[in-house]
Amino acid sequence: MQTRLRYWFRFLSAFLIRFRVILFVGIVFGLLFFSLASFMLPRLLVNKTEYIGITGRYNTQELPLSVLSMLGEGLTKTETNGVVVPALAEKWEVVGNGREWTFYLKKGLVWHDGSEVTANSIQYSFEDTTIERPDAYTIKFKLSSPFSPFPTIVSRPTFKKGLLGTGEWKVVNLYLNGTFVEELVLANGSGEKKIIRFYPSEDGTKIAYQLGQIDSIVDALDPKPFDSWSNSEVESTVRKDRIVAVFFNNESQVFKGPENKPLRQALSYAIDKDSFGGPRALGPISPESWAYNPLIKDYSYDLERAKELIEELNGELKINLSTSPTLLPIAEKIVNFWNELEVKTDLHVTSILPEQYDAFLAIYDVPRDPDQYAVWHTTQTSTNVAKYSNPRNDKLLEDGRVELNHEERKKIYLDFQRFLLEDAPAVFLYHPVSYTITRK
Repeated sequence: MQTRLRYWFRFLSAFLIRFRVILFVGIVFGLLFFSLASFMLPRLLVNKTEYIGITGRYNTQELPLSVLSMLGEGLTKTETNGVVVPALAEKWEVVGNGREWTFYLKKGLVWHDGSEVTANSIQYSFEDTTIERPDAYTIKFKLSSPFSPFPTIVSRPTFKKGLLGTGEWKVVNLYLNGTFVEELVLANGSGEKKIIRFYPSEDGTKIAYQLGQIDSIVDALDPKPFDSWSNSEVESTVRKDRIVAVFFNNESQVFKGPENKPLRQALSYAIDKDSFGGPRALGPISPESWAYNPLIKDYSYDLERAKELIEELNGELKINLSTSPTLLPIAEKIVNFWNELEVKTDLHVTSILPEQYDAFLAIYDVPRDPDQYAVWHTTQTSTNVAKYSNPRNDKLLEDGRVELNHEERKKIYLDFQRFLLEDAPAVFLYHPVSYTITRK
């Protein structure tokens, strides 16, 4: 046994002496290889391409704000609560009671092509507005009339040309289908890529996910069937910048005239708004906004009160309720609630706002500024879905968009919400939930 051990000891010693250079070099290269692998492997895993699906038809001028915000910034940016803070501009001034806004750019900012961000390279265009550029870092907007929400308007990302912005991500390819964007290829400085594909319907987006054409779906309204898939993760977000609401057509025979206010209130009381799953929406302004009024009439479910109001009305009540295919299950529940009041409701499904309707169920995108002139003012015939008209609220909406004092503006919008809810031109139901679906 000892003879055998001595043999192997001498053999190993001779081997090490003869091949010591080769072994030393091998060990050094081995250490270098594993060090380099430990350094590069995480980066190789990060530098990947992600395929994202978004529902909607968009041209290059009307891409979703979530996409534009990846590519660039505006002169300002709007916080969740609606407060406006600097972005490309470091500060701004207003003169002429809100007719003239001057923005002073930060220095040292660059576009994706490496050129400096200057006043001449910023591209904004507004009707009835003159733009002046006194120097390379100053841009001045002269409006035809005072407009206090203007800093919110210029929070929309701006670009040097096309989609050449200042954000983390830049467009390296763009594919169109007619005038609509079909695919955007984005890249950042770390070598990552995002390929965003747009589909005209949520069903189409889901099919693309099932076929493996995309890795994730953002801003989906319905997580089914992927919420039961073991290889998919579903993340939900309450969209307090959106409201699901029933708009009453105040020019239809059913709701026309102030004498039909009790009917609108009764229909609102008759709906159990907590039954839809999302958090209650009390009014047209986001609860996160600095202008939100939490003390407005909430129209909590009260069937007895609804029946009392209905008894004051004469004749058979019949309503035509229209909605989109996406909101059809919600509309069916509303019909059942109104049946409890013995209000006959005919349900119509449409992809657009119809010419004839008594009530229209829709998802309402809440403006980032509390100014809702376009939605509720009498003169806004194309965007005032409820055909709402009230001289007192018209005056508040007019005053709110010219008042520069923050506290005075807040008082105006607190009153606006209170009077609007008393008139009940719409039933504000809930804030919808948005889903992000990702393949594991």
